[in-house]
Amino acid sequence: MRLITFTHGNERRTGVVVADEVVDLTDPSVGLPADLASLLAAGPGAMEAARNAPGGPARRFALEAVKLEAPVPRPPSFLAIARNYRAHAAELGSEPPAEQQWFSKQPTCVIGTGAPIWVPRVSDQVDYEGELAMVIGTRCRHVPVERALEVVAGFTVVNDVSVRDWQWRSPTMMLGKGFDTHGPMGPWVVTGDELGDPQDLTLTTRVNGEVRQHASTADMVHGCAAMIAHLSEAFTLVPGMVLSTGTPAGVAMGEAQPRWLRAGDRVEVEIEGIGVLENPVVGEPPGAMAP
Repeated sequence: MRLITFTHGNERRTGVVVADEVVDLTDPSVGLPADLASLLAAGPGAMEAARNAPGGPARRFALEAVKLEAPVPRPPSFLAIARNYRAHAAELGSEPPAEQQWFSKQPTCVIGTGAPIWVPRVSDQVDYEGELAMVIGTRCRHVPVERALEVVAGFTVVNDVSVRDWQWRSPTMMLGKGFDTHGPMGPWVVTGDELGDPQDLTLTTRVNGEVRQHASTADMVHGCAAMIAHLSEAFTLVPGMVLSTGTPAGVAMGEAQPRWLRAGDRVEVEIEGIGVLENPVVGEPPGAMAP
C-alpha cells in the first residue's frame, strides 16, 4: 500500500495510490483523518480501512491532478542517524561509529516532492544526502530487535539536506540539519509488506541527471531494526515519527572540490520499490519562512 498526503481543491487530504489514481481516505465512506500521523495513531483499524478503501465507493482522483505533499508534512519528530554507511564514513576519513549517533531535523524543514530546496542567505555550502526513512506506526517503547519492524508503518525517501559550515559549528549538528526546506520527503509511504527487505534496496541520488550516489542499503552499519530497538530503549516512539537511516558515499562534502548545490540545480533521490523524490534548488526568497 502506498499512502500519501495530497492537496486537491486547496484541501489537504490523505489517500492511497492505486496505479495512476488516488483513493481519497477522507471521503465520508472511509472517514479517515486528513493528517497521516493522526491516521496512524488511530491504530490497526484505520490502517485496515485504508487497505479496504480501493474496493469501496470513495472518491478517486487522477494522480496527475493532485499535488503531492510530504507524506508526513509536520512529523512529531524527525531524527536521522550519522555516518551509517561504511563507504560514507570512509569518504569522510573516519571509521563507522561503534555506537549509533543521532541528531534532530526540525519538523518545519519538511517539504514534499517538487517543492524547492532553498540555498540560504547565510551559507553556500548546501549538500544533498539521499536516505531511506522509516515512519513509525505504533506507539512503543523497549522494542526487541526481532520485532522492531512491526512498529513501522512504512518507508519513504528523504533528502537530508545539510548546510555543512553550520553543521560543523555545533557538536549536535542540529543547526546545519534543520534549515527551512532542508527535509524533502516523499513521494509516499510504502508499507513493509509491499516493499520487502529494507536492507536490500538500491539507492541512487542524481544532481542534474548525474549520478552522485549509488549504493545498497545492505551497506548500513546499523540496520533498520537495530535503530528502532536502540532508540526505543531511550524514549517512546510515536506514530508519524520519521527516522532517517543515513546516507551512502557520494556527497559533495566528500569531494576534493565540493560541488555544493546551487540555484538552478535539480536533485533526485530514487529508492528501489518506493520511487523518486525530486526537488529543484532555488535561492532563499526574500522574507521567506517555512512553507
